[in-house]
Amino acid sequence: MTRPAALTIKDVAAQTGVAAGTIRMWEQRYGFPEPGRTAGGYRVYSEGDVEALRRVVAYRHRGLSVPAAIERAAESGDKPEQPSIYAAVASSEHGARPQILKKGTLVAISRAIEHEALAQAATPVLFGAFQHEPFYRAVEARYRSIARYADAAAVFADFADVRREEGAPAELPIGPDDKLGNEWAVIVDAPGYCACLLAWEVPGITEPGDPDDLSRRFEAIWTLDPVATRRAAVAAARLATKTCPELGRELEAALEDRPLALDTPAPGLTALTNRMVAYLDAAD
Repeated sequence: MTRPAALTIKDVAAQTGVAAGTIRMWEQRYGFPEPGRTAGGYRVYSEGDVEALRRVVAYRHRGLSVPAAIERAAESGDKPEQPSIYAAVASSEHGARPQILKKGTLVAISRAIEHEALAQAATPVLFGAFQHEPFYRAVEARYRSIARYADAAAVFADFADVRREEGAPAELPIGPDDKLGNEWAVIVDAPGYCACLLAWEVPGITEPGDPDDLSRRFEAIWTLDPVATRRAAVAAARLATKTCPELGRELEAALEDRPLALDTPAPGLTALTNRMVAYLDAAD
């Protein structure tokens, strides 16, 4: 049998008319396409990737935005599982415009979401993605406080092992090559309150833990939309299944018949915004 040819990004660009730089950007932002890798780490693509990109181009010509075109193209072909939480929401309609924000601003927004969860959220499902374990340990007490009242809670970071403890979020390791290792996520999905902050780190010269760590830049989406928050929570639960199948099944079951948060989240938006402004002002 003849094995399918492995295409380079240059081949794909030539066959689709999509520039190589654009293909890489879509992969980073939306998790699409999802190429394989050679032993040397080079991207390799299939004819299926070419056809999917051609569908995106066709939908773009019809006036669809990039995220909407990618979602539609994936639905009309063999839709791959989203490789990241950010991609699961960014490729859908979420009602929020991505912004480039400093890490310091993400810290303030995260803290506002978490504190509002403590104040308002009854029996939430909680997720967090922290890149590195020390970043989680710095706020672990707050997450344990939320987890005590949560139906389910899990956090992702470069932990050494899976750890499950009563009254605390489950700790799920991410590998050095996992896309989630480049992401930031805070997701609170409760019947009366929901919020999510999702971000991926923009490549730069600053490394985590450097003196100017808080100046690292992220492309971020934050929203109180209940449908977008549920989509993020489901994506996180599915990623958990890859690391700990038993926990992943529990998380998916907790979300399966769960009512969405309020359809009109204006009061929650006002309270959260006020809290965020206070934190950001104090940080200056």
